[in-house]
Amino acid sequence: MPQHRPNHPVHGCCRGVLPPWPIPAGGAIIAGLTVAGLCSVLPAAAAQPVPAARVLYTLSTECRLQGEAPIPCTVEAVDQGGATLYRHRIGRSIETVRITDEPVTMAIWANDRKEWRPLRGAAARFSTNTICFNGRELCVVNPNYLNSVREDRANTRLQGRDLVMVHFGSDGRVDASCYDDACALLLK
Repeated sequence: MPQHRPNHPVHGCCRGVLPPWPIPAGGAIIAGLTVAGLCSVLPAAAAQPVPAARVLYTLSTECRLQGEAPIPCTVEAVDQGGATLYRHRIGRSIETVRITDEPVTMAIWANDRKEWRPLRGAAARFSTNTICFNGRELCVVNPNYLNSVREDRANTRLQGRDLVMVHFGSDGRVDASCYDDACALLLK
């Protein structure tokens, strides 16, 4: 499982910031999609004291909401100990995705209800460097993260894949994953 590696060549290519979508320590890839959550979860390290929240990096990129055209956005990754928050500032709105380490789960902040809502699904398309949550509810272009996923998982099920999708259970944990054409089955 890839870890935060600020001196890694792929990670260092983003104007001196850490890579977009770092993999949570002890967690799965994207969820790490989630692309990681896509495939497998490795054992976590022993429990450690929870550090104070800190910004890991800020990335200027493009996001899409509800399938609309991409617009400029900023992604801020914040480490909160057992979870990483990804705040997507899109115009005047903020969409936040939370990935927890143990167990690995993914949720999105529901602004209307002021609570975390487990994600239903996530997908990564390597050819477009795009990660989407809950279908096309929130999509972000993130080539650095996806390139690092490919590099770190060169000898795994991601080799030669373009589309990777995961479905989450009601608790936000991965309960199904698919690759490329087989994802049509997951969408039924």
